[in-house]
Amino acid sequence: MRLTLRHITVLKVVLHLAAFLPLVYLFMAAIQGWLSADPAKDIQHFTGRMALKLLLATLLVSPLTRYLKQPLLIRTRRLLGVWCFAWASLHLTSYYLLELGYDHLRLLGSEILSRPYLLLGMISWVVLFALAITSFQRAQRKLGRRWQTLHNGIYLVAILAPIHYLWSVKVFSPQPWIYALLALVLLGWRYNKLRRLFSR
Repeated sequence: MRLTLRHITVLKVVLHLAAFLPLVYLFMAAIQGWLSADPAKDIQHFTGRMALKLLLATLLVSPLTRYLKQPLLIRTRRLLGVWCFAWASLHLTSYYLLELGYDHLRLLGSEILSRPYLLLGMISWVVLFALAITSFQRAQRKLGRRWQTLHNGIYLVAILAPIHYLWSVKVFSPQPWIYALLALVLLGWRYNKLRRLFSR
């Protein structure tokens, strides 16, 4: 079955809900006391995992579009990418406000520089920020060929973000490894494109 614009509209609504409703759950969990004895860590991990899930979903769109021969599917990629940035921003904000405190902006800078895994996370956020603000058609027209070069930065995030997660976990947990493996599979799926990028 060939997807139509109507199908894509419905799919976009579903994806918006899938990206937004976890935020409602997180808010309810914080209000109702469903979090653990360390709610700050719970919130940081939840927001970080959501950003990773949406990153993986964003990376999945292009291969699925080609494999399923559904060209309109590509229209969901920007939506997922912007939501990925939104959750990554919540992740960064939760670390800043809940771990350091709102009046310790200078401490945030020193923490990032002294802890390599935080530096990787910050680099990932900066790249996602650049991708989010240039994801619209107007920016695409203005940047021309440079737009695609910039948006290949998603592959850098796909490498750094799982490493950030793996490095940040103090005790062994299978979750970071699962996300890292999924990212590796999706990057492997784009092997030919990545090889062309790095061989320039």
